[in-house]
Amino acid sequence: MSNTQEHSTKKLMNAPETIIPEMIEGMLLAHPQLLRLEGETGRAVVAVDGPRDGKVGIVIGGGSGHEPAFAGYVGRGLADSAAVGNVFASPSPEHIKEAAMAADGGAGVVLLYGNYTGDVLNFDMAAEECAEIGMDVRSVAVSDDVASAPKDKAGERRGIAGDFFVFKIAGAAADQGRSLEEVYAAANHANASTLSMGVALSACSMPQTLKPNFDIGPDEMEIGMGLHGEPGMRRGKVDTANHVTETLMDMILGEMAPKAGDEVAVLVNGLGATSPMELYLIFRRVAQILEEKGVKIYHSWVGEYCTSMEMAGASVTLMKLDEDLKSLLDHPCRTVALTVGGRPAPVAGATHTARTYEGTSRVDAIDRASLKTDGPITPEIFRAMMQAAGKAIATEKDRLSELDGVIGDGDHGVTMDIGWKAVLEVLAGAPDQDTISQTCTKSAKAFLDAVGASSGPLYASAFNTAGKAVSDRLNLDAAAMVFWVEGMCKGILGRGGASAGDKTMIDAWMPAAEEARKALDEGGDSAAVLSAAAAGARIGADATRGMESRRGRSKKLGERSVGHIDPGAESTFVILHAMEQALRQF
Repeated sequence: MSNTQEHSTKKLMNAPETIIPEMIEGMLLAHPQLLRLEGETGRAVVAVDGPRDGKVGIVIGGGSGHEPAFAGYVGRGLADSAAVGNVFASPSPEHIKEAAMAADGGAGVVLLYGNYTGDVLNFDMAAEECAEIGMDVRSVAVSDDVASAPKDKAGERRGIAGDFFVFKIAGAAADQGRSLEEVYAAANHANASTLSMGVALSACSMPQTLKPNFDIGPDEMEIGMGLHGEPGMRRGKVDTANHVTETLMDMILGEMAPKAGDEVAVLVNGLGATSPMELYLIFRRVAQILEEKGVKIYHSWVGEYCTSMEMAGASVTLMKLDEDLKSLLDHPCRTVALTVGGRPAPVAGATHTARTYEGTSRVDAIDRASLKTDGPITPEIFRAMMQAAGKAIATEKDRLSELDGVIGDGDHGVTMDIGWKAVLEVLAGAPDQDTISQTCTKSAKAFLDAVGASSGPLYASAFNTAGKAVSDRLNLDAAAMVFWVEGMCKGILGRGGASAGDKTMIDAWMPAAEEARKALDEGGDSAAVLSAAAAGARIGADATRGMESRRGRSKKLGERSVGHIDPGAESTFVILHAMEQALRQF
């Protein structure tokens, strides 16, 4: 049995399901002079004196568990608002849109976030929705982690503590009154000038599981560990502070290649359970190495600026400076986590006008009399099938999270359960006359609003596409059941871009759709079609064990991902198998 299964961690909390809203409430009570809440979701934290007319809005965001990131960087001279996600999960598009609406001063908005699949999907969807209501939006995905991809694939790198510098530069450029394109350029320049690398000595745990999200020996360390517990480049025995620092700096300086006389900003960041004593030992060696190379430290920060729950470890970040970056780094800001230059002076005549946004969503009326009624799966039976899927995910959530802990960040079961619980809640309150397509539409919105991880946009797109595929029907026959399964697969493919063999949920959904189609061609009824889909998902999920991951967080593992079932593929089987079992009860 693994350490992940045996060991239980402890946290000071009231309940896992309330930990984020209660944390936000605590922040607002502690810092009312800096922060306020806007919007209906309770996840858009806004600067009291940040947004103003004529200024580019700066919106940051990401998963919780990295405190003081992200809301800790909201304030005058830095971010105007932050969208706060669940633990280690991106905020949803609705969270992000509300943060953008709060930050909008009529001069455009820049969205800043770490380069993770879930964040990219959710921020992209939010940017699309913001554009539909009239905002001019730019997005920058921070990608500073040198351990996560080679230089020629820098766009695939993760964003870790380098967020600190990119947020600071973009916020300063906006506060100086620069145009949208100029702020966007400054943020991209900061991102391209910033490199980081980290080391982890211990795991962290999710509030919902209270189990370490990966296994690591008592005398081991992981070089290049990601902020969510994603495995790094290699594992070895714990070494001295000097040797560890030299390893991190070799990777950073090998690519940055600063010359004697160049200037850099330095951040030595603790991951949550590393003492200041240890961080200063790391900074000591960083300073020595830079001095030996004749590189000057312009500014430095040592402490916890982007953590990973209670993970023990640290990261080193360098930003290579030019005169513009230096001036932006010096620009005053005042936030919970960072103050530069004292309290920024008020802007004479500054106002922030409440704006009216024209939504594009509409409710389509459905003429039930025009829908096809042949087929045994009625809207009531379909809802029961969906409810069975949600209950099955709840039963299997710990196992799914354990699968994810081996090759990801250990939260797949948790996030799927959050999404399906939202679906179950909305279905429980839905009118009896809802059609199957309406059930799918409502499920998509509920899942997306509840889940910010990559599964949120993917399953929202899946439900919407599947619902449209059967929108001409009141009841589903065998062919329509195939259309629904194929629609789920097409929705995920269209939103996520994964292909067969990438070791994702697609490797289960594609064979599920193929086997369902074969069963239909062989004359199978609705139950036979769904049984074939579940069997195909089982075969596909098992096949991911032998695959090397090419998408998402586990991509960084390379060959180390071989031998483990993809959790997204496994949850696909759980869903389809539960739906099949529910159908057979009618």
